[in-house]
Formats: sequence, C-alpha cells, structure tokens
Amino acid sequence: MGPPGAGKGTQAKVVAEHFGVPAISTGDIFRANVSRGTALGKKAQEYMDAGEYVPDEVTNLMVRARIDEPDAEPGFLLDGYPRTLSQVEELDGMIRHTGHELDAVVVLTVDPDEIVGRLLQRAEVEGRADDTEDVVRRRQEVYGEQTEPLIGVYRRRGIVHEIDGMGPVDEVTKRIFDALDVVPQS
Repeated sequence: MGPPGAGKGTQAKVVAEHFGVPAISTGDIFRANVSRGTALGKKAQEYMDAGEYVPDEVTNLMVRARIDEPDAEPGFLLDGYPRTLSQVEELDGMIRHTGHELDAVVVLTVDPDEIVGRLLQRAEVEGRADDTEDVVRRRQEVYGEQTEPLIGVYRRRGIVHEIDGMGPVDEVTKRIFDALDVVPQS
C-alpha cells in the first residue's frame, strides 16, 4: 500500500517473484480491460482520467476474477487493492472463499512532492495521459481520504509494516525484506 507513485508496482514485482506468486495490480487489471475495450474497462477509464478511484463494485469484480485464476492458488501479492474500507471487507470474504490468509501489509511512505515528480516523469516516459500534475495531486487527496483509514484496520490486526519508500529501488527492497524477516534471493 501507499499513495500512487510510491513504488508499489516496482516493489510488488520483486517481492512476488521472491515468493513465487503473482503480483496482482489493480492498475494493470484496469489497463488490460481498457485496452481490450471491455464494458468494465470503459467504466474504469472514466474514473481514472479524472483521478478518481474506480468504484468498488467494478474493482471487486476484477480482483475476484483474478485471484480465482490457477496461478494465484499458492498465494498472491496485491498491489493497489484494497483501497477503501468496503474493499477490506470484500477482500476478507474473497480470501475466506479461496482459503488464503493475509500475512502482511507493506505500506510505502514517500514525500508527496517526490511522488508528483516521479509520476510526471513516468507520464513522459510511458505516455500516460492520466498522470497530469492536477490528477496526481487529486489522487493524493483521494488516497488520504479513502485509503489511509484502512491502514489502521490492518495495524489493529498487527500485520502492517511501514517502509520508507525513498531512495534507490534495491535499498527499498532490502527494507521490505528486512521488515518481513525474509532473506532475499541472490
């Protein structure tokens, strides 16, 4: 977890590879549906273009379908989900159904101005129309309003690991593995 641009996707890939499970990114799921022109993808695009969260009912359907795929049977790492308190409840139901257990919640913390710079640079490199400065700042506001409260839910469950997301990727990865008490692969 962490605000958009905190490095969740980058770290999710490394951590998921270490554990041999898929990194399931709601952003990737959204973009795949958008590129295929699905009805859910078109609906998601409207919200993403405005810097708003995609409604829970759309997101939940996409995530449920993804964690039911065979490669997620041994486990999975979620990137960008849950983002709201109602999604926490939905995820609890999903993992009860699949027999999984939530082991840890890694929260990446990054300076807000650093995030704006990262996302504007990413927008240039990847040609992402949804990463304008106004949209990025709006996403930070939405994150603060809707997502930060659910970190408290997971903190009460004793599974939150807050990690400084500033610095080189490999240093952030090391902090994550140290917090999870995991020896990284060589």
